[in-house]
Amino acid sequence: MRYLWWLTRCQTGRVLRGSLLGTAWMVGLSARPYLISRAVDDGLSAGDTRALTLWVAAILAAGVGLAYLGTMRHRTMTFIREDAKARSAAVVLRQLSRLGAALPRRTATGEVATVGGTDVDRTGQVLTVTGPGVGAIVAYLVVAVLLWSTSPLLALCVLIGVPAVGLVVMPLLRRLERAESVYRQQQGALTARSGDIVAGLRVLAGVGGRALFARRYAARSRDLLVEGYRVGAVNSWIDAATVALPGLFLAAVVWLAARMAATGEITIGELVAVYGYTATLVVPVWFLLEGGHLLIRGRVAARRIITLLDARPDGVDGPPDPPHDRPAPDAPAVPGPRRPDTVGRRPVAAPDRPADLYDPTSGLTVPAGRLSAVATADPADATALADRLGRYVVGDVTWGGAPLTRIGLDEVRARILVAEHDAYLFAGTLRDLLRGGRPDSDDARILAALHAASAGDVLDSLPDGLDTRLDSRARSLSGGQRQRIRLARALLADPEVLILIDPTSAVDAHTEARIAERLRDGRAGRTTLVLTTSPLLLGHTDTVAHLHAGRVVGTGTHAELLDTDPAYRRLVARDDAEQVLR
Repeated sequence: MRYLWWLTRCQTGRVLRGSLLGTAWMVGLSARPYLISRAVDDGLSAGDTRALTLWVAAILAAGVGLAYLGTMRHRTMTFIREDAKARSAAVVLRQLSRLGAALPRRTATGEVATVGGTDVDRTGQVLTVTGPGVGAIVAYLVVAVLLWSTSPLLALCVLIGVPAVGLVVMPLLRRLERAESVYRQQQGALTARSGDIVAGLRVLAGVGGRALFARRYAARSRDLLVEGYRVGAVNSWIDAATVALPGLFLAAVVWLAARMAATGEITIGELVAVYGYTATLVVPVWFLLEGGHLLIRGRVAARRIITLLDARPDGVDGPPDPPHDRPAPDAPAVPGPRRPDTVGRRPVAAPDRPADLYDPTSGLTVPAGRLSAVATADPADATALADRLGRYVVGDVTWGGAPLTRIGLDEVRARILVAEHDAYLFAGTLRDLLRGGRPDSDDARILAALHAASAGDVLDSLPDGLDTRLDSRARSLSGGQRQRIRLARALLADPEVLILIDPTSAVDAHTEARIAERLRDGRAGRTTLVLTTSPLLLGHTDTVAHLHAGRVVGTGTHAELLDTDPAYRRLVARDDAEQVLR
């Protein structure tokens, strides 16, 4: 509820305007029954044509005024809903950016997808309550007062009947909240599972596991279907009650008013007015019930958004470093303890010149200004090392003697780049895709980066060259082409320290040999670390570290390690055999 209240406070003026318009519109609905009753009593019953004409003109004017108020109310509420959705999307996106590499470890992919889509939309829909919802309450009171002037008995029926309708629907709303919570949780889990299956589809097909995972996914889908039916059943009862109960209430009041008109307690015009008042009251009653329905669903959605906002990174943010670590002025306060990495620690300056990176966990030193490599049989060890050196997880890495976690994160990200071989490729032109890390790059620098990555043939194969539009993940390209595009993008960014994770795993031996030669020339004088077991790449580096069980067990040139380290020789020979097979 605090989160929903924050969305409301962010646009106080607009919400007040929507409330005023909604109130004026709903109260105005009760004006026409009064005008009609006057036309009946003063015009038709009395046979006064002039009075009838005046009251009919007033009814027409009221209709025009209500049409204008209804249009402005709807327009304002649309702005309110869309503004709330945009703000929710913004805070979610900021949180995802802050979590960074910790996101997959903190939240499932399916959870992020459902929060960023359905939940953001539903929290925006809740703000509908601030307009018609407020107007519905005021209109309910106004109708009760008008009916009291006609008949206290009818007024009491309205004053008691409307809350009774709400009490009947309340248990259904509570049941909906419970069912919706379970359904949304299972939906996020199933979405995450589908994402994992799609990501590993090629591997599953290779090991014959596609049918097994398909059966498991189908079973989970059936379970979700059952939960969906539960939610749908409750929703159907609420929708039915929202329409039926106000209708029954209207019938009861009109029946009572007709009995009173038959006995002469009220006039025919007053009977018409009572019917009009009660029929008008159906609108605010419907809005109140609908508002309760939206509020329940919005609370479930807001709770899921808050859960995502409450996630914390892996302690890599480092100490407070204003203004970068200050939250946005309009961001909601997210409860939670202070991060331990920000307590009692002060930022330190980054090295003002290229400096060595040292990882005590593995014992690896990455010398500044040189092309180095790490070879390991376990890809998980290579990934963990890259995460520590790039400060994506907590570690004791030092940079020029300074603890990496105490240097401003923005500066670390600007000067140290970890480039994965399967990094995401966004949709857009090839030029924009390559310039993602260096927007000021001209075509000459782009072509140089493509040449260094041996990706000139990729450019030549595209119909519009650099202006060719590629879809998300560049699916129209082959695996090797995508990998070279990723390498060209990393080279074009030209960071002070570049860490490449297996950059040539999907290319043939001839292309790999060209990349090895050009990488050395293209990164001359800058710190570059390649995590690979390819002898073609290892042979072009200045120094190689052999990593075993997470620790450096040997260091030297590629040739020296081949002579002195049998385990390294077996590791590289296996990769050499794979090169021949390719």
